[in-house]
Amino acid sequence: MKAARGMVVTMHYTLTDDSGAVLDSSQGGNPLAYLHGHGNIIPGLEKAIEGVTAGFKSKVTVAPTEGYGESDPESVFEAPREHFPPDMQIEPGQRVHAEGPNGPITLTVVELTETGAILDANHPLAGKTLHFDVEVVTVRPATAEEMTHGHVHGEGGHHH
Repeated sequence: MKAARGMVVTMHYTLTDDSGAVLDSSQGGNPLAYLHGHGNIIPGLEKAIEGVTAGFKSKVTVAPTEGYGESDPESVFEAPREHFPPDMQIEPGQRVHAEGPNGPITLTVVELTETGAILDANHPLAGKTLHFDVEVVTVRPATAEEMTHGHVHGEGGHHH
C-alpha cells in the first residue's frame, strides 16, 4: 500500500537542525502514526512521503515555508509583569500559555525586562530548515472512525 490521503502511516524519524543537533526523535520508542492528507504533520514532510510504501527510507529537508513557517517579527512583543500570575516564576526559554484571539496559544519567554518579559508567539521551529531521517514502517487504510475524527486512534495515535 502507498501513503495517500486516508491512509495511516507509521514512521520512525529523527529531526535535526542545520547544525545536526537532534531536536526530536521516535528512535527507542513507538513510531509516529498519522493520518496522511489530513494536516497531521508538516506539509513538506507529508509531500516527501506521498506515494511511498512501507520500508521507504530517506533524508528529507523541509524549508520553513513547508514546515512551521517563517518567523514573524511582529509575533515578538513585551508583556507587562501584571499579565502573569503574581506567584509565577518567569525564566528565559520557558513556555507559557495564554488566551489568544483564536483560542489558547503557547509563547516562549525570550528575555526578562525591568517591567515584564519579551514573548515570542512564533512556533519554536519557525524560520528553521528541518532535516528528517525517516523510515516508513507501515501503511494501512484508516478506519471509518479515524477518517471521521481526522486522526489516528490506537497505538502510536490518539486515545479517546
